[in-house]
Amino acid sequence: MSDDIQMNRRNFLASIGLAPLALAQTPRPNIVILLADDLGWADPGFHGSEIRTPSLDRLAAQSLEIRRFYSCPVCSPTRSALMTGRVPMRLGTGYTVIRPWEEFGISTQEHFMPETFQAAGYETAMAGKWHLGHSRKAYLPGARGFKHSYGHVNGAIDYNTHIRDGGLDWHRNGARLEEPGYSTDLIGAEAVRRIKQRDKSKPLFLYVPFNAPHSPLQAPDAVAARYASIKDGKRRMFAAMVDVMDTNIGRILDALDQEGIAGNTIVFFFSDNGGPTDFGARNTPLRGAKASTWEGGLRVPALLRWTGRIKPGKTSQVGAAIDLFPTLAAAAGIKPGNKLPLDGMNLWPMLSTGKTVPREDLFFSVESGNVYRLALHHGPWKLVREIAVDGSRDQSHLFRIEEDPNETNDVAAAHPAVVKDLNQRLDRWRKLSPANGMRHSGRPPAGWKPPAQYTEAAASGG
Repeated sequence: MSDDIQMNRRNFLASIGLAPLALAQTPRPNIVILLADDLGWADPGFHGSEIRTPSLDRLAAQSLEIRRFYSCPVCSPTRSALMTGRVPMRLGTGYTVIRPWEEFGISTQEHFMPETFQAAGYETAMAGKWHLGHSRKAYLPGARGFKHSYGHVNGAIDYNTHIRDGGLDWHRNGARLEEPGYSTDLIGAEAVRRIKQRDKSKPLFLYVPFNAPHSPLQAPDAVAARYASIKDGKRRMFAAMVDVMDTNIGRILDALDQEGIAGNTIVFFFSDNGGPTDFGARNTPLRGAKASTWEGGLRVPALLRWTGRIKPGKTSQVGAAIDLFPTLAAAAGIKPGNKLPLDGMNLWPMLSTGKTVPREDLFFSVESGNVYRLALHHGPWKLVREIAVDGSRDQSHLFRIEEDPNETNDVAAAHPAVVKDLNQRLDRWRKLSPANGMRHSGRPPAGWKPPAQYTEAAASGG
């Protein structure tokens, strides 16, 4: 973080007299994190989509929308950043996702957000997609701070059979679970169950990472029929999958109302990356898509609701998935229990007052199409860099991102010193990757066979 940004933050915090939220005389808030999988910038109704999202639209009307909120270009990096508050490059997830045949998992030396909330007296639960390691029991949610866990540990499962590459991927608390139903509906039902059956003597920390609307493109026929007017078959199916997710978000929000706890519950909704346009998503007017470091791959819909504490509206405060751990802990008046330093920024003072402060550098990376795709947000600048894996190409693009959010005017040629400085920062950041850091692996190794059930196999893996 630059000295100027540090000074600005200190002066701002001092001016509003805000330490982490003082809650000594009030109950700690419940926390509900709702995570969409592959939802594009232009896919929710509150961004003008033709997809019906009344629940998200209602939530948006009640929330602070963070208009410059960033995830990573693909799934596992975002989830690792969310859970640890640390940049994926440090974690070995800087470039790709964890495939079913990978032994990799987030190091057990890393401290996860639910561990902090559990230690502070919260009941912790998750329902949905994990994707942070499945080869060992120590990588599963039950070993990372969740008292209750349900769903699947890989990505891209079949929505109806819950199979991934021939192995059953559905569990409750790590135990094999054979259960009929469409996965989005099952995840929503489990989240409602956890709200209604919670230990009412404790606040609740609930993480709901939907697998929708990620491929495979599968939706109930009756819902798909609502979008018969959409001629593009992929877009039509994608729309139906978003519709089902929205219905289940509505059920979760209704459960908070029915239990009388909505007023003291922080709800945070966002997407794990930009939308995959080749599977029907839309990021208009942003450039690019999932698995790129253009804004369309990174900038995602994000909503924060805490009725009576957060004023609905919009903010231009820059935030990212790595910020949620320190931010939510501060909102709850809890000190994070990490020993390794957090990379995320505590946004609570800004989000709770409507003020904004400069954000320190934000780095992004992914490996796709035999290219390392990198980006750096630095003050008013954004650098996008593409390096061929074989070293045959190294190209940089520069944008004044606040003035040009759609990345239409590349000013790299006019500012060579800025390009050089930002590339040097990127080079230093890439060196954070550990020796066992993952690289893209689109196909299983020869001889790999899926386990009959993934979490059962993890139990035998230690």
